[in-house]
Amino acid sequence: MRPKTLVGWLIIVLATIYFVMPLIATLEFAMRQLPAGAARGWFLFGRPHSFDAFLSSVVSPRFQSDFLRSVALAIAAIVFGILLVVPTAYLIRLRFPGWRSPVEFVTLLPLVIPAIIIVFGYSRLYLATPWSPFNKSPFATDVLLTIGYVVLALPYMYRSVDTGLRAIDVKTLTEAAQSLGASSLSILFNVILPNVRSAVLSGAFLTFAVVIGEFTFASLLARPVFGTYLQEIGANQPYEPSALALIAFFITWACMGLIQVIGRPRGAAPAR
Repeated sequence: MRPKTLVGWLIIVLATIYFVMPLIATLEFAMRQLPAGAARGWFLFGRPHSFDAFLSSVVSPRFQSDFLRSVALAIAAIVFGILLVVPTAYLIRLRFPGWRSPVEFVTLLPLVIPAIIIVFGYSRLYLATPWSPFNKSPFATDVLLTIGYVVLALPYMYRSVDTGLRAIDVKTLTEAAQSLGASSLSILFNVILPNVRSAVLSGAFLTFAVVIGEFTFASLLARPVFGTYLQEIGANQPYEPSALALIAFFITWACMGLIQVIGRPRGAAPAR
């Protein structure tokens, strides 16, 4: 084995240990909770362990309702984000290339402006005024929360879609579709969107990962979601927070894995 190859593998092993050991420690701590009334669980590292923290967290009615609400809000944010970003990025690349830099700057603002400032501005503008439609019901507040999630995920969604559009010839595809009599909506949804499917799915999964773990927006808008549930459990329970943190971690990595699987280019069809 060459010295450079050996050094490379050594770095990979050390990096793996650095990132995996905290997960193992978190898992071991979460498994220290024993079932109620049980004197002992199965032994690991010389002490009893069980998966009771994971089971009690998952079967909790509060966990199920808050997690499902977060999933619903994530799906709504993904749909809203796609409808907002895909036409915008398409028009910028096709007709308004001079607006590309200003739009990129605007989409990066959620990474620069803290989430606490954004949601505080939302609450002062849309919830503290009697004429606002967002303070009439919990559903209306959920709509505002969804818009906030779209803003938070905007840098990831826009970058993903813009990268996908760079990989195709937008102008040629549009002109070819127009020559066949296709309308603008037909071009966008039947020609452009299928060609950037992988990029859109990447942005969608990143949006899902952002929404599942978000706490600031939901907390200040007083909406029960998975992020606020994690915080409340962490303040009142010893072992369940570690279990829920691992569950959220693996959900995020599952999204990353789906990006790799779905975004993988398909093999060329064999020649006949």
